[in-house]
Order: sequence, then structure tokens, then C-alpha cells
Amino acid sequence: MAIVAHIDSGKTTLSESILLKSAYISASGTVDTGSTTTDFLPVERERGITVQSASIPVHWKDWTINLIDTPGHADFGMEVESASRVVDGAVVLLDSVEGVEAQTKGVWQQLDRYGVPTRMMFLNKLDRPGASFSSSLTSLLLHRLHHNPMALTLPIASFDPAHYNTGENGIQGLVDLVKWELWKYDEEGNATSHPIPRNTEELQNFEYLPASHPVNKHLVYARTQMLENLAMTSDELMEQLLELPASDPSSYLALDSSTILPHLRQASLSGQILPVLCGSAMKHIGSNLVLDYIGELLASPLDVIPAEQEKNQHLRMLAWKVVWDDKKGWMTFVRVYSGNLTRQSALLNVNRNAKEKTGKLLLLYASEAKEVDELPFGSVGVVLGLKYTRTGDTLVGAGAPEAFKQTSRDITPPPAVISASVIPQSHSDLQPVQDALEALARTDPSLRVDAQDGQLLIHGLGALHLEIVEGRLRDEWKANFELGRRYVSYREGLGSGQPSEGWDIWQAEVSGKPVSLQLPLHIRPIEADENGDPGWDGNIVIDEKGRPVPPPSSLAGAGSLVANIAEGIQSALSGSPHSSLPLTHLHIQIGNVKTLTNKTPSIVTGAAAAVTRKWIREAGMGPILEPFVYLKISVGESSLGKVVKDLTEHEGEVLDLGESNFQDGEAQANFSQDGVYIPPDWLSPSASPSIRSQGRVNHVKRSVNGVAPLSQFLDYSNRLRALSEGHGVFEISAAGFREVSADRKLEILREIGRA
Repeated sequence: MAIVAHIDSGKTTLSESILLKSAYISASGTVDTGSTTTDFLPVERERGITVQSASIPVHWKDWTINLIDTPGHADFGMEVESASRVVDGAVVLLDSVEGVEAQTKGVWQQLDRYGVPTRMMFLNKLDRPGASFSSSLTSLLLHRLHHNPMALTLPIASFDPAHYNTGENGIQGLVDLVKWELWKYDEEGNATSHPIPRNTEELQNFEYLPASHPVNKHLVYARTQMLENLAMTSDELMEQLLELPASDPSSYLALDSSTILPHLRQASLSGQILPVLCGSAMKHIGSNLVLDYIGELLASPLDVIPAEQEKNQHLRMLAWKVVWDDKKGWMTFVRVYSGNLTRQSALLNVNRNAKEKTGKLLLLYASEAKEVDELPFGSVGVVLGLKYTRTGDTLVGAGAPEAFKQTSRDITPPPAVISASVIPQSHSDLQPVQDALEALARTDPSLRVDAQDGQLLIHGLGALHLEIVEGRLRDEWKANFELGRRYVSYREGLGSGQPSEGWDIWQAEVSGKPVSLQLPLHIRPIEADENGDPGWDGNIVIDEKGRPVPPPSSLAGAGSLVANIAEGIQSALSGSPHSSLPLTHLHIQIGNVKTLTNKTPSIVTGAAAAVTRKWIREAGMGPILEPFVYLKISVGESSLGKVVKDLTEHEGEVLDLGESNFQDGEAQANFSQDGVYIPPDWLSPSASPSIRSQGRVNHVKRSVNGVAPLSQFLDYSNRLRALSEGHGVFEISAAGFREVSADRKLEILREIGRA
């Protein structure tokens, strides 16, 4: 399972708390001091952010949980992509003050894209002033993350009833509505569990939550709502509830967790509910319940394995990440989907049609490695000694039958939006720099490296991504280079001209003999209602029957004529003859290839590249596209006008204005609240309306949501600081490529030296 969230929601802190609770570590580190277990790279400890996903097997009760801590920053989205591809479940964190944020929706969509079957929401940071349990739940409905979030735990802000009237912030305990237990936490995060009375009379005399405590009065209602909501997903549970005496208010309290959990698990596996837990990872409150419910509710490998792949079948696994280590060499992270992997196993890389042999097998505990004899079905581990394998490759046992040698779904890196040139300090540094870039690109598939006009270019997901790449090249590969000016990665579309007759015929002399090929290609711009393939950089490439053709980088089906033609097409699309920019928004269909069956693959690839370039050249220069971003800017009322003016002056567009605190401005939910239990505001005293009206949020911030070209906002943090007197903050997320105006097109062509 993976821990995913918007940046600064507390993913690494929760991972650290889980490791402490599971006794993997004896004392927890913090992000602020750079002492956490999963953030072990020097750059992670220096900046206090997660740059790469880290895997740790956690033992809790009867379960082994393969935990993967992921980055939250959009610039490292590839790490979340690769982790999402191999997990069976995810814990999605929410900052209880901020609610659903831009990257929360981004990681949720990544989980959707890879079909992660089970998820759980953890409402974190309930110890912060302004944190609200009920508003966080409402936010899930508002942003359409799930239609049926179900609270399994309730927070107790304080065991002193008076604090609920004075708005005392914090969290001191939890109520587990399923197991009907009260959890009390001390200052060190140590927990004690107390069973809650199962009839209303005894509940009035409960020593830990006396009748005068506001939470006591709400407990019966909260459990009743949870059970009735759950019964809507299970006819069997509904019948059990209907058989209970309606006149007895204690009847729902008597229901044991062993009766409830099977229905809760089934509803989670089928996606009918979204289990919601809460707490404070920093104070270790709720981490033990997160572990409990990961084991109880998230899918195990047995729940999601395809029918044709049993445990005792042939070995099949997916390489989801590749890392270089100075001492160990290439380390390939794998998820075993069937069979058992042992040392010295002979493997076949299906994507690259290459034979591999495993060396040592490791279980990786963040930066610490433990050598093992085998990686059994369902496990996540590391293989040493693989030479050709890259992220997204499928590996099978050498003796597997032909039907078993199918590629798994590939891991698609997000499109690059920013570029910079890499300038070696001397001629002797050129080869080491190229080798370092090649190695880094193998570990990070979202980094693209190419050579244009005699210079080395790197293309990444954002300014921070390139900064991290620059640091890793210097620190890990000891490369001597300078990084040139950053600029955004533009694209060119297909021109409107028509090519001359016979454009698809390629003629050349090979080994002294004339060769003539006619390539069965049909090329046109994509329509407005067609979505480009991210693996083809926004283009669509299909075969004769209209099926998507995998990009050559994955080399699925290597050796086929269609794969050879696809390689030529990709080469032609990498640089336009008009602007040298990569091409996008083209629709290319590869027709009947039978006429090419007796041709050499290299000739077919070269011919496909040549005729595709000929069409592009004769069609003329097409529109220029540049990357746009969505911006969410939060500023004080006094700075709002200046920020909006700056946004529009820099070719941005304001989408809407509102109050930045989601609790105040977004009461109307997109998903209906009918049938969903939303606890009252007073459950989080420091965020309740009565407290806020006393002046806690007098200086409300305003939010500006807009869309703008990335090129105008590369250094926006400095500009916003000046506009807002240091009080503004902003979030940024990709909005895709858009066509630019004629004037802007001329500016871009001048910028890249083509006008």
C-alpha cells in the first residue's frame, strides 16, 4: 500500500509514526530535523521534502504490510505513478485545516488511472488550530473524491468538557465506532484502550467520557448513522439491524465488531464506501488504528489477483522502479504478481525481449537492505544484477509458456514542461556527463534527455525537478557541468498543407541495390474530442484495426513490423523540421504492413521516419503550443487586486475568486450529503463557527483560481512575495498544452532562434 497526498499533508510523518508503532524504530525522527527513516537522501533531509518513494515491509499483528511513502510535490509525480501501478491499496492524507487541495485530486486521479482497488482517508493535523473534522468530510464530497465517505473514528479534542466551549484546539483521544473502543493518548503518543459501555445507562457513567462531556451525548447517534449507512451496502447486515428491537436505544451498541467488519471489508473492496480515519501523525495519534484498518480493509494480493494467476503458477513480476547505488549497482524494485522469485533465477524481460539473471534479492527498509533467499508471491522487493530492465518492464520466468509472456500495463511518465541545456565544463567531461544523464534517466523516466543543435538538453516536470536533477548529477555522479537557462518545453502541431503525391514512398540505395518501400501511414491532426496518448507525448498512434500502438520506449512486441514503424514515427515526431520542437496532437494510423514482411527492420524504421518527416515538412509549420498551469493563490484581502492584475498582465485568466478557507466558502457539495454522516462542527472546537465568529478568522484570506502559461510563472514565488508583502502562498498543477496566438508564436520562435 502507498501513502499519498498533497505536499505538506504529513505523509512522511505518518510513515515515521507507523514505523514507531510497529516497533521497527524505537524513536521517531521528524521532517524538520531531517531525521526520518524514509527521507534518507541528502537532498530530502536538506529541503524537508520527499523526492523519491521509499519502501518498507511493516509487520503489524498478523499482517505484513509493504508500505510505500511517496512524494507530494507535482514535480516528482513519476514516483507516485510508479507506486500507484503496483499497490493494492492507498492511504490518502488530508490536512484537516486545508481540506482537499490541488495535488490531493491529482494523486486521486493517478490511483484511478491505475485502478487501485481500495483506499482509505486519514484526516491528519487535527491538533492544529482551525482543523475541522466535519469540514474535511464535506470537502471530500465537494471535490467529488467519493460519494460515500464513512467516518470510522471520531476525534476527542480534549477530555475536559470545558475546552469545547473555549475553542481549545488539539486532539487527545479517538473513538473507534466499529470496535466500540475509546483510545486515550498521552503527550508522547502512547495509547491506552478502554471498551465503551454497550448500553445507554452505563454510558452515562462512563468514567473517561462522563455524561457532561459533549462527545458522550453524540456517541449513540454516530454509531447508529455509521451502521445504517453500512447496511445500505449489505442486505445481510440490513436484515440483522431490522431484527434488533426498535425501542431499545442500546441495540446498535451491542453489535460486535466481528459482525460488522466482514461487511465493512466487502464495502471497501467494492468501492461502495471510503473509510475515513483521523488523528495527528506528528503526535502519533491514530497511527495504530490506521495500521489496524489497513490490515482489515485494504485489499491483499489475494483479493486482486487475476483468476489465471495463482500463487503456485509461473513467476511473473513488474519492475516499478530502478535505482543506481555506488556499492550495489543497479537496484530494480519489483512487485511479484505470481510465483516465487529465487536467487539466480533465469528471467525473460518481455518488453525488451532480453534474458536476465537475478543476483541477490533484498528487502529494503528505506536505506537499509536485508538479504533474503526468495521474494514470494505478493511481495515488494529489490533485485540486483538486472542489466536491461527499466521502469515498467514485465519479467517472467524463463520457462513460462508463451501465453504468459504478455506485457503488464506500462507506467506512463507525465509530459515534460520545462527544459535546460547541460554544458560540460570541458571536452573531456562530455562523455562522463552523457553517461551520468543516461543513468539518471534510467532511474527517473520522467527526465528526458536529447541532443539538439549540438547541445545536450534535459526536460523535466518543473523547476524544482531540474534543481534536484542538477544536485544529483553533481553529488551522486560527480559530473562537471553548468546548467543553462531554464525555459519551458514548447510543442508544434501539424500544419494545414497537403503533401505531394507519393509522399509515402521511400527510395534509397542499400548495399549498392535500389530499395523502394511504400509505408502504409495515414496522418492527420487529432480532433477536438480526441485525447492524445501521454506515452506518445499527446499524439495518437494506432494500428490497422484501430488499437493503440505502445510507444517504442516500452518496446512491447519488439521485433514486429508495427514496432519498427513506431520507432521511426517516434524519431520523426521528436523534432519538427520547421522549429526543432517535438510534435504533438497528431493522429497516425499504421495500415496493412504485409507488403513489408521481407524487409530489414532497420530499413523499415528509417523509411517510416523519412516519410513521416516528409509529410510534416510539406504540411508546413503548424500551431505552436505551450504548457499552461492551474494556479491557486491565497493572499490577504489587501493584496487581492494587485495579484489579479499581475495574473492578467502575464497572460493568465482568472477562473474564480473565493475565500481560501474551504470551510467558509464552499458549503454546496457536488456529491449529495444525503445518507452520509457529517459530524457537527463543535467536534473540532477550534474550527467551530462560534469560535471563528469571535475573531479567530477576522483576517480571512482570499483565493484566486486561474490558468496561465508556465513560461510567465517560472519564478512566481519571488513576484508573489513582493505583491503580497510576504504573506501570499500558491499551488501549481499542470493544465496541459494549449495553442498560442500569432504574436506569441513569433515570440517563441525568436526565443528558440527560429525566427
